[in-house]
Amino acid sequence: MTSTKVAGPGEVSPASMEDYDRDEVARVKTMDHVIHNAKMATEKEQSMTLLQGIKLYPKAIMWSILISTCIVMEGYDVCLINNFYAFPQFNRKYGEQLPSGEWQVPAPWQAGLSNGANVGELIGLLINGWVSERFGYRWTVIGCLTLLTAWISLFFTAQNVQTLLAAEILCGIPWGVFQTLCITYASEVCPVAMRGFLTSYVNACWGIGQLIGIGVIMSMLDRQDEWAYRIPYALQWMWPVPLIIGIYFAPESPWWLVRKGKVEEAKQSLLRLTSLDRETNFDADETVAMMVHTIALEQKSSSGTTYWDCFKGHDLRRTEIVCMVWAIQNLSGNSFSNYSTYFLTQAGLDSYDAYGFALGQYSMNIVGVFGAWWLMSRGIGRRSLYLYGLCGLCTMLFILGFLGLVPDEHRREGSIATGSIMLGWALTYQLTVGTVCYSLVSEISTRRLQIKTVALGRVLYIIVGIVCSVLTPYMLNPGAWDWSNYAGFFWGGICFLCIIYTYFRVPEPTGRSFAEMDLLFQQGVSARAFKETQVNVFEQDVDSDVMESYEKRVVQSQVTKVA
Repeated sequence: MTSTKVAGPGEVSPASMEDYDRDEVARVKTMDHVIHNAKMATEKEQSMTLLQGIKLYPKAIMWSILISTCIVMEGYDVCLINNFYAFPQFNRKYGEQLPSGEWQVPAPWQAGLSNGANVGELIGLLINGWVSERFGYRWTVIGCLTLLTAWISLFFTAQNVQTLLAAEILCGIPWGVFQTLCITYASEVCPVAMRGFLTSYVNACWGIGQLIGIGVIMSMLDRQDEWAYRIPYALQWMWPVPLIIGIYFAPESPWWLVRKGKVEEAKQSLLRLTSLDRETNFDADETVAMMVHTIALEQKSSSGTTYWDCFKGHDLRRTEIVCMVWAIQNLSGNSFSNYSTYFLTQAGLDSYDAYGFALGQYSMNIVGVFGAWWLMSRGIGRRSLYLYGLCGLCTMLFILGFLGLVPDEHRREGSIATGSIMLGWALTYQLTVGTVCYSLVSEISTRRLQIKTVALGRVLYIIVGIVCSVLTPYMLNPGAWDWSNYAGFFWGGICFLCIIYTYFRVPEPTGRSFAEMDLLFQQGVSARAFKETQVNVFEQDVDSDVMESYEKRVVQSQVTKVA
């Protein structure tokens, strides 16, 4: 007869020890398996060329371009409202008659209409941080497009300026959602080699929308009836329905699915985003494992997903950089350069020719994006493009300031030179700061908090933009401060401060995986050392619960398939 030893108080039974050892062995095997797959996927991504990425992810490119097209609508509408003030028909409908007999929309209502969309966008940006994480990217975009379809009717049927303001605010809400969601989706459906290109395409969408808008306006200049402004408003309906149909069939972001624990759906999403390419030996399971490992690495240092978590620990630094990279777009003199047509009109150009120059300036948004793509394909990093672009912008702003010293008898030549340099400034801006910003904000923010971090940055961008749009007319208006060209000195000085900030604070994310970016920020590596610092993310401790949960779901999925 065999005796069995019973564990006393405070002792662990041999059977319990065996179970513990068995679980520990299983846990280690799970960790090793996930880390091995994640390492393989990371090595494949970082060695992948741009051409290989295009061959492997052609569907991801198509879906990203489709969702980014939502930004075209905002560029179109913003272009409309700022140019309608020059339409006599629009002023007669929504303005007041002046003592001179002329009709004009009062200045307070002009300011309200111009900033109404900004108010709605601020609401949309903050809402998006919760809605898209809760319901997913696809359904969030589809919901916003549906609302937009209804709210566009307010523009078309508006009988007073108050209704127009309501339309601007309401439509601004989905536009605010699009501003961050399009960038996030683009960064999460493509590999490292393509990330900078697809995220920066969003900037081209702004230019496309503005280009279409100014073209529609020029075609309406000769109309004398109310349809001069109603037709441009009605044309906004051409966007939502086709986009809703297309996006309904789009795959969800695999990163969002992994964060929600839907690993099998994430794998299926990846397969829908890729095409067979034996050259890269793509393995969807390895890529999903890389996503799981990155999330587990983030969870180890911080697991919160609220707006408040954006201001904690090393995430505070990332939030600060993203916010400043957005804000610098306006602080570098963007609002000043938008007055190129003002200076060209002063030089004697009629309104039609001035609109033609504006058309050229909006075209630069698109040309600049393609130029930035070419520079990035040559191996120039995002930080370098952003920093040296600011140096070029600063130089031109000071040149604009010195043009204020041109004598009055040569004012026409000085105005032409000013308008021309502003066009050159716009091209340089789009080649560098204006385009690269979209890549930087998507890569610097952590996966766990990306939507919220980018939303906070865009909120600061809008606030700074409102301040700049209020200050600039005062600087240039002869009845106010009358700085004219001397405003270039003010914006040049601000731009110089932006150069200093960028040099010391903005890191180089080119070629880095999301996990490597996480580790570099966790270790507090300085911005200037990011490019050279070597890190091994697979030697770091990660959240084992995330890894084990992933492995269990994989096993469950395999059992379900067999059954």
